[in-house]
Amino acid sequence: MRLTVFWERMTDHFGPGYADTFARDHVMAELGGRTVHEALDAGWDAKDVWRVVCTVMNVPWEKH
Repeated sequence: MRLTVFWERMTDHFGPGYADTFARDHVMAELGGRTVHEALDAGWDAKDVWRVVCTVMNVPWEKH
């Protein structure tokens, strides 16, 4: 998954005002105790990060 698609999905789900805040502030054990930004900076694949976000935040897979 391209980062542009990842950020489009984040914005679609969380809204333009909250997507970056969530990505910057929400630490997830499933990302090794990292935020979305930290996981992406550490080399995690955007698709894997999106799967974690969907699981943790109960985003239905069929919607994305």
